[in-house]
Order: sequence, then structure tokens, then C-alpha cells
Amino acid sequence: MYKKLFLLLFISISVKAQNGNIKGIVKSDKNEAIVGATVILSKWQQGNIVKSSFTDVDGKFEFEKLKYDSLELTVSYVGMSKYSSGKIVLSAQNTILDLGTITLQSSENALQEVAVKAQKAFVVQKIDRTVVNPDALISNAGVTSLEVLEKAPGVSVDINGNISLRGKGGVVVFVDDKPTYLSAADLANYLRTIPSSTIESIEIMTNPPAKYDAAGNSGVINIRLKKNVAKGMNGGLNLAYGQGRYMRTNNSFNFNYRINKLNFFSNLSVNQNNSYQDLTITRKYFTPEGQLSSTFIQNSYIRPSNRSQNLKLGLDYYVTKKTTLGVALSGFINPSSRNVKNKATIRDGQGEITGLVDAYNPTDILFKNGSINLNVTHKLNDKGKEISMNLDNLVYKSSIDQFLENSNLYPDGSLINKSVLASELPSDISIKALKADFINPLKKGGRIEAGVKTSFVKTSNIADFYDVIDGSRMPNYTFSNNFQYKENINAAYANYSRDFRKISLQLGLRIENTNIVGNQLGNVVVKDSSFKRNYTSLFPTFYTQYRIDSASKHVVGLSVGRRIDRPNYKDMNPFTYPMDRFTYYGGNPFLQPTFSYNVELSYTYNNFLTTTLQYSRADNVISETNEQRGNIYYSRPGNFAKQVSYGIEVSGTFQVQKWWTIQLYTAFMNNRFKSPIYTEMLDDSRWYWVAVPTNQFMINKKWSAELAGSYQTKLLSGQFLVIPIGSVRAGVSTKIMKDKGTLKLNVNDVFYTNQVGGDIRNIKNAAASWFSYLDTRVITVSFSYRFSKGQNLRVRQNGGSESEQKRVKVS
Repeated sequence: MYKKLFLLLFISISVKAQNGNIKGIVKSDKNEAIVGATVILSKWQQGNIVKSSFTDVDGKFEFEKLKYDSLELTVSYVGMSKYSSGKIVLSAQNTILDLGTITLQSSENALQEVAVKAQKAFVVQKIDRTVVNPDALISNAGVTSLEVLEKAPGVSVDINGNISLRGKGGVVVFVDDKPTYLSAADLANYLRTIPSSTIESIEIMTNPPAKYDAAGNSGVINIRLKKNVAKGMNGGLNLAYGQGRYMRTNNSFNFNYRINKLNFFSNLSVNQNNSYQDLTITRKYFTPEGQLSSTFIQNSYIRPSNRSQNLKLGLDYYVTKKTTLGVALSGFINPSSRNVKNKATIRDGQGEITGLVDAYNPTDILFKNGSINLNVTHKLNDKGKEISMNLDNLVYKSSIDQFLENSNLYPDGSLINKSVLASELPSDISIKALKADFINPLKKGGRIEAGVKTSFVKTSNIADFYDVIDGSRMPNYTFSNNFQYKENINAAYANYSRDFRKISLQLGLRIENTNIVGNQLGNVVVKDSSFKRNYTSLFPTFYTQYRIDSASKHVVGLSVGRRIDRPNYKDMNPFTYPMDRFTYYGGNPFLQPTFSYNVELSYTYNNFLTTTLQYSRADNVISETNEQRGNIYYSRPGNFAKQVSYGIEVSGTFQVQKWWTIQLYTAFMNNRFKSPIYTEMLDDSRWYWVAVPTNQFMINKKWSAELAGSYQTKLLSGQFLVIPIGSVRAGVSTKIMKDKGTLKLNVNDVFYTNQVGGDIRNIKNAAASWFSYLDTRVITVSFSYRFSKGQNLRVRQNGGSESEQKRVKVS
């Protein structure tokens, strides 16, 4: 009965859908097709946007399945005068309107007008994702991509660079639609090499479409880098210098040149980021009866210094109007150092000092990457039907050389003993991936997407530890190990989407087959060990939007999906590493994948205010666990049995005055964890509130300003209870050099309040807490300059089909 009613409902909707079409071609006054012109269809004399689109590679656009009405069409493009059609009417007697060729006239003043009026919104809501435009914030100038993520709605980054979304870990980060395949620490180092000036947008998908890998318990963050395709030459220079306690500088240069059928694009960045962390850890130990037996207080002054040089080169060859071949080469060199000075005090239950510890841990790191992408896109017709293929080969190499000098002292400071542990930690990661995607717009409306992908990951992690005695190195087989890991994932997906008169639907299904082999080769003391995993899973996704009124002033949305979070290869290495003489980090070969179910119900008012109710449940959540054994504190990844998150979030843009806009994100969420942890039981639930207001001021055509902040109450994350945290930032920007250049000045964490800390709970006969001072109050001055000699064309992405989809009509 219900199935028949459901079918009848959609048949009736399909019958009501009207078939008015509007199409045309946009060209310049030199009779050249304009790619990427913005075409907006709105209600006549009302201004309500009905649909919008970009022109394709031939300058064509088409709107289909339109309701009969009186409409107006406008076309705009940088450097060209704006076109307006005036009143056009779709009716039963006039169902197809071919506007023919629309010619845009070159205008010397048009570029300046667009630069003033067409300011990007910081946050844009779409049916399946939230799009963040970093350039919209002055405070994003001169920082790294990791710092940009900290300002994105719902995203948080801890002091170790671990990224969480809506208070949940397990985020997978993509760059240009390609997964990074890196551990949390390596990913943080990589994101520190990407300057904000090279980022076009950031897509936050808590429930990504089926075309994306299913990995990511809390969702996917896709960082889209700037790429430009233009006739002639164009490019830009970005320089930035920041000063906190220590200096940092992030600089980039991009150059693009297109002639005939060839397009060359490039990007070079040179960066240096110095900072500090002043970390205090307190551990208290109790007898089984609950009496304090001893305390351990350690202060660590950590001085990271990161340098990086990034280069990307690419070439597109337009074989025909329908076929494009592309190649992209990229790589980086990231030499860095991390010097840590530790001082610890040990007291008995009565507070008397029983011992002192001095430690010094200098570390030198070299992290390198090289990659090549080969891609081909072929349009099967001029209606948007196309097929694309991508082949990627990536290599990451890192080497870590470190010393751990540890001195045990009597309470009066005299030496008891001293030890030195040296280590060499080379690591190689090889990644090969092949994917093919197919897009087919259907004649009667709707769109089908399908694709397949296979990837192979191979890692080698060698850890050679040595005890240094009287200047001689002796192998330490307790810590030395050689871990080899192989992973193969095979996937296929299908996705169907369609817009009806009032309803938009998107259905997707992805299947992934995972094959994992891990080998710990051991040494003369520790035996070899190995493990294997093989499993196949289905990941459905569903999205719908219902437009309550014809003007789309009230829109209700629903999304449902299933996700997976696989253990990181480093986390499955069973060996233990010393962070210092009292803190060890170990892997866990018994980790199981996390499976999560996510549901979101949203309401959007007048395209500017969105309220979302969300619920998610995750089983076998992978998170850090902590245990005390004797005098040693162990940290290792483990599976928490269950995490449930639910709550409400609100985001919107408010035009207070013509010159004053407020962007607001706020959320009230609950996190609950229930799981045994070693000998203890964790069963806790906590609400938290977060607010991120951003004020933007357009002072005049050249000057703008920004005042923003963020605040978060206590947050529960597994065994960790993080203290409240907040900050304020401010900035000012002005256009110079005939609007081709921009100067920006911003201050982050004005009141120096963005300092983190918290408690580590559920440890048998022990309690722990930490607090960190960070180099967060930074003044940054930046300069950017853009040059162009040629006609700007729509961006073409390499390594995926997302941007190709943008050439097709969007509503």
C-alpha cells in the first residue's frame, strides 16, 4: 500500500513538472565563445533567482524543466559589461526560447565594478555540502591551510593538528578530489605547506555523495586549489609576513599561459612557520583506597620550525572541442625541526619532592612528496554526457632523526644517572590509483553518474633505536622494528539526481572491497607478527530538498548516509615508541574499522538562514586511549564501543546595513561515549555550545574591515574533556595599484585566549590534566597582486570530475 502511494506521489509530481526551456550562446565582442560566464534566471521585477548556471566550453547555456512564468535573464563576466534580457515569457504557447548569441562588450570599468560588488560569501550551503570561500575573510591572508580550517564552521583543529568535525574525529581530507592517504601527524605537516593564497574553496561534507570514497566517520573535507585557464597570460603573486613570538611567512606565485590548444598552469610556494608550545602535564596517582600516593608534573617547551617549498606544473591539451588530455606534476620538500626541553618534578603523597627529571629531545625531519596525474575527459555530446579517467601515482618519503637525552636528578639537583636514546625513522609511502567516471544527463530530466576506482597503498616504516653509551651506539631491540603495510581498495558507485518542480532528489550507492596485509618483521628479540583484513561494505546516500513555495523562500532538506573510518596504517603497527622516558606511544594491530550512520534534517529560509538537526551513531570508534602501568603512561589507538552525537546548528548571513554583514555559525551539540577502556568503564554524555560570528564591513570601494571571533564550551571527546576556548581576530584590507593589488593587515587571537587544556579521565588509580600556551597571537601583513592579459575562462580541475559537473546547469 505504502509503496503504491509513494509511486503515485512521484508520478503526479512528474506530470506537474513543466517543460519550458531557455538556451543561448555567450560570446565576446571579438566573436569568441566565453567559458564560465555567470547566467542567472530570475522572476521578472521580483529578483527571486529561479536558476543559475555557467556557460560551457562552447559558451552555451541551457535551462530546462522551467515553470511557465515571466522571467529575466542576466549574463555577467569579469572584464565585460553586464547583459540583461528584459522581460521574457514562457508559456504553453511559447515553451522553448532560444535567445541566440548574446554578445558581451569589453569594458575597462567592468573589472573594477565586479571587484567591488561581487564579493564572495564566506559560507554557501548546497544540497550535499557546505562551501567555504577562504578569500572572503581578511584574517585568512598569509596563513596556512591548517589555520584556514580552524575558521571553517563546525571544524576544529587540536594542538597536534588532529582535525574533527562537529566534535567528532575521523575526518578524511581530500585535495582536489583526491585523498591524501596520510596519518594525522603527516597530514598536519602537509597542510602546513599549503598557503591560504592557493586555496579556491573548502568543501565540508558530513554526508558526502557516492562518488567520494566512503572513508571518514564524521565526513570529508575537500580542499580545492586555485587553477586558472585563460587565453594569454595571467597569474598572481602573494607575499605575507606574520609575527607572533616567532616569525612565519607564506608566499606563493602562480602563472598560467594558454595558446591555441595548449594551456600551461603552475604554482610555486615558499613558506616558513615557526612557533612554540608551552605544555604542562599533571598526573596524580592514587592507592586502591583512593589516597594520593604521588604526583608527576612535567613542563615541556616545544619549538617546531617548519620550512616548505611546493611546486605544481600542469598542461592541458584540447585535442578537439570534446576531448581534453591533461598532465599535472606536483611535489614538495618540507625540512623541519622540533626541539623539546622537558623538566619534571616528582612528589610523594605528602607533597615532598622525591626526584627531578631533565630531558632534551631534538628532532630533525625531512618530508618529501612527488606525484603525477594523467587525465582525459571526453564529451559524448553537447548535453553534458561525458566520461573521464584519472591515473595518479604519489610517493611520500620522510626521515626522522632524533635524540632523547634523559637525566634523573636528586631533589637537590645532583645527578643520579643519564641516558641517551637515538633513533632513525625512515618512512616510504607509495600510492597508485585509477578511477573512471561517467556522467549522463537524461532526456526527460535527471542525471546519472557512475564510476569505478581501484587504489593500491604500500608503506614501509623502519624504526632503528640505539642506546648511546660513552659515544657508542648499541642497538635497542625493545623499540626497533620494521613495519610493512599493503592496502588495496576496489570501489564502484552509482548516483541518480533529478529536480522536479518542488522536489530535488539525489540517490547514491557505493560498494567498497578492502584488502589489508600488515607485517611486523620484528628483530632478534621480538618475533615477527602479521595480520590480514578483508571485508566488503555498502554505503548508501540519500538527499532530498522540498521547496515549500514557488519562490524557494522556504526549503526543507534531508540527508542520510553510511560511512567508514579505517584504521591508519601507522596506528596498526604493534610496536611501542617512547615520546619521553615516562610517556610511550604504541600501535594496535587489532583495530577494527568504524562504521557510522548520519542523518540531517535542515530548513533554509530565504536562502540565507539554515537550521539543521543532526544525529549520528558510530560503532567501534577509533580514538586515542590512555593507560597507566607503573611509572609509564601509555597512549595508543583503540576502539570505543559506541559514540552517539546529536544536536542543532544554525548558520546564516545577515545584512545589517549596506556596509555591514554578519556571518554566523552556532551549534548546540551532545556527544555520548559508552565503552570499556582497559579496566575502566566510560559512560558519559556532555552538551557543548560553539559560536563563530564574523562581522564584515565595506567601508568604501577600496577599504574593508573584519571583526570576528569564536567560542566553545567544554567538549567531551572519548577520555578527554577539553576546557572552554575562544578567540577574537580583526583585520583591514585595501585595494591598491588600480585595484590589481591588495594590502591586508590582520591580528589573530587579539586577547591571547586561544589556549587549550583539559582532563584525561577513566584511568585506573590515576588522573591527568594538561594545559598549553601556544603562539596564537600573530600580526600578519600580506600583499597580493594579480595580472592578466587574455580572456579568463572557467576553471578545469584535474584529478576528478567535480568541476566538470559545474559546467552543467545548477539550480
